[in-house]
Amino acid sequence: MEDNRAEQKEALEVLIEFNERVLKNMRIIVKELSGERLEDTNQFLRGIADALNWEIQVVNGTMDMLNDGKERINKEEFNAAVIKLSDAIKADEDAAMAAAFTELIPLFENLGAAAREVTA
Repeated sequence: MEDNRAEQKEALEVLIEFNERVLKNMRIIVKELSGERLEDTNQFLRGIADALNWEIQVVNGTMDMLNDGKERINKEEFNAAVIKLSDAIKADEDAAMAAAFTELIPLFENLGAAAREVTA
């Protein structure tokens, strides 16, 4: 059990650093999807989606630690926002993707804060 907890803590410590860059990129992609598309927007979007998928895997593997003692991450709210983004990406609708990213940003900010709190 302690080994698992140590692995969870290590994963969250990596997520903390990674999360800051992902959030920065999420804010940039919202601008690009809101009418300021660039030549590499689709490639940038794929990279962000891959990064989000990694963070989501970490969340799924550490949810018990993240919510130890109190609810820091509402799993249903988090999953619903992720599904909304996934649907928007599948539909290839810039406005819907921008709205979904805008909704996800505070959840990923909260994830970073929760990870910092439980690893402190």
